[in-house]
Amino acid sequence: MTMPQPLSQRTASFTDSVIRRMTRVSLKYGAVNLSQGFPDFDPPQAILDRLAQVAHEGPHQYAVTWGAQNFREALARKQSHYMGRTIDPDKEIVATCGSTEAMMCAMMTVADPGDKVIVFSPFYENYGADTILSGAEPIYVPLHPPAFTFDVDELEAAFRQRPKALVLCNPSNPCGRVFTREELLVIAEMATRYDAYVITDEVYEHIVYAPHQHTYFATLPGMWNRTLSCSSLSKTYSITGWRLGYIIAPEEIIDRAKKVHDFLTVGCAAPLQEAVIPGLEFGQDYYDALLAKYTHKKELFLKGLDDLHIVHNDPEGAYYVLLDISEYGYESDLQFCKNLAREVGVGAVPGSSFFREPVNHLIRLHFAKNDDTLNEALNRLEKIQKLKK
Repeated sequence: MTMPQPLSQRTASFTDSVIRRMTRVSLKYGAVNLSQGFPDFDPPQAILDRLAQVAHEGPHQYAVTWGAQNFREALARKQSHYMGRTIDPDKEIVATCGSTEAMMCAMMTVADPGDKVIVFSPFYENYGADTILSGAEPIYVPLHPPAFTFDVDELEAAFRQRPKALVLCNPSNPCGRVFTREELLVIAEMATRYDAYVITDEVYEHIVYAPHQHTYFATLPGMWNRTLSCSSLSKTYSITGWRLGYIIAPEEIIDRAKKVHDFLTVGCAAPLQEAVIPGLEFGQDYYDALLAKYTHKKELFLKGLDDLHIVHNDPEGAYYVLLDISEYGYESDLQFCKNLAREVGVGAVPGSSFFREPVNHLIRLHFAKNDDTLNEALNRLEKIQKLKK
Protein backbone atom coordinates (compact mmCIF):
# COMPACT_ATOMS: atom_id res chain seq x y z
CA MET A 1 0.00 0.00 0.00
CA THR A 2 1.37 3.42 -0.95
CA MET A 3 1.92 5.67 2.07
CA PRO A 4 0.55 9.22 1.85
CA GLN A 5 2.85 12.22 1.93
CA PRO A 6 4.10 13.54 5.31
CA LEU A 7 1.84 15.84 7.27
CA SER A 8 2.56 19.53 7.86
CA GLN A 9 6.05 20.19 9.17
CA ARG A 10 5.02 23.38 10.94
CA THR A 11 2.72 21.38 13.27
CA ALA A 12 5.06 18.41 13.77
CA SER A 13 6.33 19.72 17.10
CA PHE A 14 2.88 20.49 18.51
CA THR A 15 1.50 18.69 21.54
CA ASP A 16 -2.03 18.98 22.82
CA SER A 17 -2.70 21.88 25.17
CA VAL A 18 -1.15 20.96 28.52
CA ILE A 19 -3.70 23.19 30.27
CA ARG A 20 -6.67 21.36 28.77
CA ARG A 21 -4.91 18.02 29.30
CA MET A 22 -4.68 18.72 33.03
CA THR A 23 -8.44 19.33 33.11
CA ARG A 24 -8.87 15.80 31.74
CA VAL A 25 -6.45 14.47 34.36
CA SER A 26 -8.41 16.28 37.07
CA LEU A 27 -11.66 14.72 35.86
CA LYS A 28 -10.06 11.27 35.77
CA TYR A 29 -9.03 11.42 39.43
CA GLY A 30 -11.87 13.51 40.80
CA ALA A 31 -9.48 16.33 41.64
CA VAL A 32 -10.49 19.91 42.38
CA ASN A 33 -9.66 21.45 39.00
CA LEU A 34 -7.52 24.54 39.55
CA SER A 35 -5.72 24.02 36.24
CA GLN A 36 -7.85 25.38 33.38
CA GLY A 37 -8.91 28.92 34.24
CA PHE A 38 -12.68 28.90 34.34
CA PRO A 39 -15.03 29.70 37.26
CA ASP A 40 -17.54 27.38 38.88
CA PHE A 41 -20.05 30.19 39.52
CA ASP A 42 -22.72 31.62 37.21
CA PRO A 43 -22.52 34.66 34.94
CA PRO A 44 -24.41 37.81 36.01
CA GLN A 45 -28.16 37.27 36.27
CA ALA A 46 -28.98 39.99 33.72
CA ILE A 47 -26.99 38.11 31.09
CA LEU A 48 -28.66 34.80 31.97
CA ASP A 49 -32.11 36.38 31.81
CA ARG A 50 -31.40 37.82 28.38
CA LEU A 51 -30.04 34.45 27.22
CA ALA A 52 -33.34 32.82 28.20
CA GLN A 53 -35.24 35.38 26.12
CA VAL A 54 -32.92 34.99 23.14
CA ALA A 55 -33.43 31.22 23.21
CA HIS A 56 -37.04 31.84 22.17
CA GLU A 57 -36.75 35.09 20.23
CA GLY A 58 -33.47 34.61 18.33
CA PRO A 59 -31.35 35.53 16.48
CA HIS A 60 -30.35 31.97 15.57
CA GLN A 61 -28.80 32.53 12.14
CA TYR A 62 -25.56 34.14 11.04
CA ALA A 63 -24.84 37.61 12.36
CA VAL A 64 -22.78 40.07 10.33
CA THR A 65 -19.44 38.33 9.91
CA TRP A 66 -17.41 40.78 11.97
CA GLY A 67 -20.03 41.07 14.71
CA ALA A 68 -23.70 41.95 15.08
CA GLN A 69 -24.33 45.70 14.83
CA ASN A 70 -25.81 46.12 18.32
CA PHE A 71 -23.07 43.96 19.85
CA ARG A 72 -20.31 46.05 18.27
CA GLU A 73 -22.03 49.27 19.28
CA ALA A 74 -22.38 48.16 22.91
CA LEU A 75 -18.79 46.91 22.98
CA ALA A 76 -17.54 50.17 21.44
CA ARG A 77 -19.35 52.22 24.10
CA LYS A 78 -17.86 50.15 26.90
CA GLN A 79 -14.30 50.10 25.57
CA SER A 80 -14.41 53.78 24.57
CA HIS A 81 -15.14 54.57 28.20
CA TYR A 82 -12.31 52.46 29.63
CA MET A 83 -9.74 53.17 26.94
CA GLY A 84 -10.47 56.90 26.94
CA ARG A 85 -10.80 56.98 23.16
CA THR A 86 -13.87 56.94 20.91
CA ILE A 87 -13.96 53.54 19.19
CA ASP A 88 -15.83 53.34 15.88
CA PRO A 89 -18.03 50.19 16.03
CA ASP A 90 -18.13 49.89 12.24
CA LYS A 91 -14.49 50.51 11.39
CA GLU A 92 -12.36 49.68 14.46
CA ILE A 93 -13.79 46.41 15.90
CA VAL A 94 -14.02 42.84 14.70
CA ALA A 95 -15.78 40.27 16.90
CA THR A 96 -14.06 36.88 17.11
CA CYS A 97 -14.58 33.43 18.56
CA GLY A 98 -12.91 34.20 21.86
CA SER A 99 -9.56 35.88 22.40
CA THR A 100 -7.93 32.70 21.10
CA GLU A 101 -9.18 33.47 17.61
CA ALA A 102 -8.55 37.18 18.14
CA MET A 103 -4.86 36.50 18.78
CA MET A 104 -4.58 34.11 15.82
CA CYS A 105 -6.39 36.55 13.57
CA ALA A 106 -4.18 39.43 14.74
CA MET A 107 -1.03 37.40 14.16
CA MET A 108 -2.07 36.41 10.64
CA THR A 109 -3.07 40.00 9.91
CA VAL A 110 0.42 41.39 10.58
CA ALA A 111 2.89 38.51 10.13
CA ASP A 112 4.16 36.83 6.97
CA PRO A 113 6.07 33.54 6.77
CA GLY A 114 9.66 34.24 7.74
CA ASP A 115 8.83 37.23 9.96
CA LYS A 116 9.89 37.27 13.61
CA VAL A 117 7.64 37.95 16.59
CA ILE A 118 8.75 38.75 20.16
CA VAL A 119 7.03 36.75 22.91
CA PHE A 120 7.73 37.28 26.60
CA SER A 121 8.42 34.09 28.59
CA PRO A 122 6.52 32.83 30.56
CA PHE A 123 3.62 33.04 28.13
CA TYR A 124 0.17 31.60 27.54
CA GLU A 125 0.82 28.51 25.45
CA ASN A 126 -1.15 29.63 22.39
CA TYR A 127 1.22 32.50 21.56
CA GLY A 128 4.06 30.32 20.35
CA ALA A 129 1.63 28.16 18.37
CA ASP A 130 0.01 31.24 16.80
CA THR A 131 3.41 32.44 15.65
CA ILE A 132 4.37 29.09 14.17
CA LEU A 133 0.99 28.61 12.44
CA SER A 134 1.50 32.02 10.84
CA GLY A 135 4.83 30.81 9.47
CA ALA A 136 6.70 33.29 11.65
CA GLU A 137 9.52 32.67 14.12
CA PRO A 138 9.12 33.48 17.82
CA ILE A 139 11.88 35.37 19.66
CA TYR A 140 11.52 34.67 23.38
CA VAL A 141 12.47 37.35 25.92
CA PRO A 142 12.52 36.21 29.56
CA LEU A 143 10.56 37.84 32.35
CA HIS A 144 12.81 37.44 35.37
CA PRO A 145 11.31 36.16 38.65
CA PRO A 146 10.35 36.86 41.33
CA ALA A 147 8.92 40.15 40.00
CA PHE A 148 8.78 38.91 36.38
CA THR A 149 10.34 42.05 34.95
CA PHE A 150 12.14 42.23 31.62
CA ASP A 151 15.72 43.31 31.06
CA VAL A 152 15.84 46.34 28.74
CA ASP A 153 19.03 45.15 27.05
CA GLU A 154 17.58 41.69 26.39
CA LEU A 155 14.44 43.25 24.96
CA GLU A 156 16.41 45.55 22.68
CA ALA A 157 18.56 42.63 21.50
CA ALA A 158 15.31 40.99 20.38
CA PHE A 159 14.12 44.16 18.66
CA ARG A 160 17.44 44.41 16.81
CA GLN A 161 16.38 41.27 14.96
CA ARG A 162 13.73 43.45 13.34
CA PRO A 163 10.58 41.60 14.44
CA LYS A 164 7.27 42.32 12.76
CA ALA A 165 5.44 42.34 16.09
CA LEU A 166 5.59 41.84 19.85
CA VAL A 167 2.96 39.93 21.85
CA LEU A 168 2.07 41.55 25.17
CA CYS A 169 -0.15 39.82 27.74
CA ASN A 170 -1.13 42.37 30.38
CA PRO A 171 -2.14 41.42 33.06
CA SER A 172 0.01 38.40 32.38
CA ASN A 173 -0.94 34.75 32.33
CA PRO A 174 0.54 32.73 34.08
CA CYS A 175 2.54 34.97 36.44
CA GLY A 176 -0.04 37.67 37.16
CA ARG A 177 2.35 40.51 36.28
CA VAL A 178 0.83 43.93 35.60
CA PHE A 179 3.30 45.97 33.59
CA THR A 180 3.90 49.50 34.83
CA ARG A 181 3.31 52.48 32.58
CA GLU A 182 7.07 53.08 32.58
CA GLU A 183 7.74 49.54 31.32
CA LEU A 184 5.08 49.91 28.65
CA LEU A 185 6.64 53.17 27.51
CA VAL A 186 9.97 51.36 27.07
CA ILE A 187 8.24 48.77 24.87
CA ALA A 188 6.44 51.55 22.98
CA GLU A 189 9.65 53.42 22.28
CA MET A 190 11.32 50.31 20.90
CA ALA A 191 8.26 49.34 18.86
CA THR A 192 8.38 52.79 17.27
CA ARG A 193 12.13 52.85 16.74
CA TYR A 194 12.22 49.37 15.19
CA ASP A 195 8.85 49.73 13.44
CA ALA A 196 7.00 46.78 15.00
CA TYR A 197 3.34 46.11 15.74
CA VAL A 198 2.19 45.23 19.26
CA ILE A 199 -0.48 42.56 19.70
CA THR A 200 -1.97 42.77 23.17
CA ASP A 201 -3.92 40.19 25.14
CA GLU A 202 -5.87 42.12 27.77
CA VAL A 203 -8.52 39.62 28.85
CA TYR A 204 -7.83 40.31 32.54
CA GLU A 205 -8.12 44.10 32.11
CA HIS A 206 -10.68 44.38 34.94
CA ILE A 207 -8.89 42.04 37.39
CA VAL A 208 -5.99 44.17 38.64
CA TYR A 209 -5.21 44.27 42.36
CA ALA A 210 -4.48 47.49 44.25
CA PRO A 211 -2.22 49.40 44.11
CA HIS A 212 -1.47 48.22 40.56
CA GLN A 213 -3.21 49.79 37.56
CA HIS A 214 -3.86 48.55 34.06
CA THR A 215 -2.78 50.70 31.12
CA TYR A 216 -4.18 49.93 27.68
CA PHE A 217 -1.15 49.83 25.41
CA ALA A 218 -3.06 51.39 22.52
CA THR A 219 -3.61 54.54 24.62
CA LEU A 220 0.10 55.30 25.00
CA PRO A 221 1.42 58.22 22.92
CA GLY A 222 1.79 57.20 19.28
CA MET A 223 0.73 53.57 19.86
CA TRP A 224 -2.81 53.52 18.45
CA ASN A 225 -1.61 53.10 14.88
CA ARG A 226 0.58 50.07 15.61
CA THR A 227 -1.47 48.22 18.27
CA LEU A 228 -3.96 45.37 17.83
CA SER A 229 -5.85 45.19 21.13
CA CYS A 230 -7.22 41.68 21.66
CA SER A 231 -9.54 40.68 24.47
CA SER A 232 -12.64 38.67 25.29
CA LEU A 233 -15.69 38.75 27.52
CA SER A 234 -14.92 35.35 29.04
CA LYS A 235 -13.20 36.42 32.26
CA THR A 236 -15.03 39.70 32.84
CA TYR A 237 -18.50 38.11 32.75
CA SER A 238 -17.63 34.50 33.70
CA ILE A 239 -18.71 33.12 30.31
CA THR A 240 -15.60 31.25 29.17
CA GLY A 241 -17.72 28.79 27.17
CA TRP A 242 -19.40 31.50 25.11
CA ARG A 243 -16.25 32.24 23.09
CA LEU A 244 -16.87 35.95 22.49
CA GLY A 245 -13.73 37.95 21.76
CA TYR A 246 -12.65 40.92 19.71
CA ILE A 247 -9.88 42.96 18.17
CA ILE A 248 -9.80 46.74 18.40
CA ALA A 249 -7.41 48.55 16.05
CA PRO A 250 -7.24 51.33 13.44
CA GLU A 251 -9.53 51.02 10.42
CA GLU A 252 -6.82 49.92 7.98
CA ILE A 253 -5.78 47.07 10.30
CA ILE A 254 -9.35 46.01 11.11
CA ASP A 255 -10.22 46.01 7.41
CA ARG A 256 -7.59 43.30 6.89
CA ALA A 257 -8.43 41.47 10.14
CA LYS A 258 -12.10 41.22 9.09
CA LYS A 259 -11.06 39.26 6.01
CA VAL A 260 -8.78 36.93 7.97
CA HIS A 261 -11.52 36.35 10.56
CA ASP A 262 -14.11 35.66 7.86
CA PHE A 263 -12.07 32.79 6.46
CA LEU A 264 -11.06 31.45 9.88
CA THR A 265 -14.48 31.13 11.54
CA VAL A 266 -17.05 33.22 9.57
CA GLY A 267 -18.42 34.67 12.82
CA CYS A 268 -19.08 34.11 16.50
CA ALA A 269 -22.39 32.86 17.89
CA ALA A 270 -25.24 35.25 17.04
CA PRO A 271 -27.51 34.44 20.02
CA LEU A 272 -24.65 34.86 22.48
CA GLN A 273 -23.69 38.23 21.03
CA GLU A 274 -27.27 39.34 21.68
CA ALA A 275 -27.45 37.83 25.17
CA VAL A 276 -24.28 39.47 26.49
CA ILE A 277 -25.31 43.04 25.65
CA PRO A 278 -26.79 43.73 29.13
CA GLY A 279 -23.33 42.96 30.54
CA LEU A 280 -21.65 45.40 28.20
CA GLU A 281 -24.04 48.05 29.52
CA PHE A 282 -23.16 47.51 33.20
CA GLY A 283 -21.94 50.55 35.13
CA GLN A 284 -18.74 50.93 37.12
CA ASP A 285 -20.34 49.28 40.15
CA TYR A 286 -20.20 45.92 38.37
CA TYR A 287 -16.47 46.16 37.70
CA ASP A 288 -15.81 47.35 41.25
CA ALA A 289 -17.71 44.32 42.58
CA LEU A 290 -15.86 42.01 40.21
CA LEU A 291 -12.50 43.26 41.47
CA ALA A 292 -13.66 43.02 45.09
CA LYS A 293 -14.73 39.42 44.48
CA TYR A 294 -11.38 38.41 43.03
CA THR A 295 -9.44 40.37 45.63
CA HIS A 296 -11.26 38.35 48.29
CA LYS A 297 -10.56 35.07 46.49
CA LYS A 298 -6.89 35.93 46.11
CA GLU A 299 -6.57 36.81 49.79
CA LEU A 300 -8.42 33.66 50.88
CA PHE A 301 -6.37 31.34 48.69
CA LEU A 302 -2.95 32.89 49.23
CA LYS A 303 -3.47 33.00 53.01
CA GLY A 304 -4.37 29.31 52.86
CA LEU A 305 -1.17 28.57 50.95
CA ASP A 306 0.81 30.59 53.50
CA ASP A 307 -0.77 28.66 56.37
CA LEU A 308 0.38 25.46 54.67
CA HIS A 309 3.89 26.91 54.16
CA ILE A 310 3.61 26.48 50.39
CA VAL A 311 5.91 28.90 48.56
CA HIS A 312 4.17 31.01 45.90
CA ASN A 313 4.31 34.33 44.07
CA ASP A 314 1.95 37.26 44.67
CA PRO A 315 0.00 38.00 41.47
CA GLU A 316 -0.68 41.66 40.64
CA GLY A 317 -3.54 40.84 38.27
CA ALA A 318 -5.53 37.96 36.70
CA TYR A 319 -6.39 34.96 38.90
CA TYR A 320 -3.39 32.65 38.77
CA VAL A 321 -0.67 31.87 41.29
CA LEU A 322 2.63 30.08 40.72
CA LEU A 323 3.73 27.57 43.37
CA ASP A 324 7.41 26.68 43.86
CA ILE A 325 7.72 22.89 44.13
CA SER A 326 11.53 22.77 44.42
CA GLU A 327 11.43 21.13 47.85
CA TYR A 328 9.54 18.09 46.58
CA GLY A 329 12.46 16.76 44.53
CA TYR A 330 10.86 16.27 41.11
CA GLU A 331 12.74 16.62 37.84
CA SER A 332 9.42 16.70 35.96
CA ASP A 333 6.79 19.24 36.95
CA LEU A 334 4.34 17.38 34.70
CA GLN A 335 4.79 14.24 36.76
CA PHE A 336 4.36 16.28 39.93
CA CYS A 337 1.04 17.64 38.61
CA LYS A 338 -0.16 14.14 37.71
CA ASN A 339 0.72 12.91 41.21
CA LEU A 340 -0.89 16.00 42.75
CA ALA A 341 -4.16 15.20 40.98
CA ARG A 342 -4.07 11.48 41.72
CA GLU A 343 -2.74 11.45 45.31
CA VAL A 344 -3.73 14.85 46.71
CA GLY A 345 -6.81 15.58 44.60
CA VAL A 346 -5.92 19.02 43.19
CA GLY A 347 -5.46 19.82 39.50
CA ALA A 348 -2.62 22.15 38.45
CA VAL A 349 -0.67 23.05 35.31
CA PRO A 350 3.09 22.39 35.03
CA GLY A 351 4.97 25.67 34.72
CA SER A 352 7.21 24.27 32.00
CA SER A 353 4.31 24.60 29.55
CA PHE A 354 4.57 28.39 29.91
CA PHE A 355 8.33 28.89 29.82
CA ARG A 356 10.78 28.81 26.92
CA GLU A 357 13.56 28.45 29.52
CA PRO A 358 14.12 25.07 31.24
CA VAL A 359 11.84 25.81 34.21
CA ASN A 360 10.54 22.71 36.02
CA HIS A 361 10.05 23.92 39.59
CA LEU A 362 6.82 25.92 39.20
CA ILE A 363 3.18 24.91 38.83
CA ARG A 364 0.15 27.12 38.16
CA LEU A 365 -3.10 27.08 40.13
CA HIS A 366 -6.04 29.45 39.71
CA PHE A 367 -8.53 30.83 42.22
CA ALA A 368 -11.55 31.69 40.03
CA LYS A 369 -13.74 29.40 42.12
CA ASN A 370 -16.38 29.57 44.81
CA ASP A 371 -15.03 29.89 48.35
CA ASP A 372 -16.18 26.36 49.16
CA THR A 373 -14.19 25.01 46.21
CA LEU A 374 -11.08 26.94 47.22
CA ASN A 375 -11.38 25.78 50.84
CA GLU A 376 -11.77 22.19 49.68
CA ALA A 377 -8.64 22.54 47.54
CA LEU A 378 -6.73 23.97 50.51
CA ASN A 379 -7.94 21.12 52.72
CA ARG A 380 -6.62 18.63 50.18
CA LEU A 381 -3.33 20.49 49.84
CA GLU A 382 -2.67 19.73 53.51
CA LYS A 383 -1.53 16.35 52.15
CA ILE A 384 0.93 17.81 49.65
CA GLN A 385 3.92 16.82 51.79
CA LYS A 386 3.23 13.18 50.94
CA LEU A 387 4.55 13.92 47.43
CA LYS A 388 8.08 14.62 48.73
CA LYS A 389 10.67 12.24 47.35
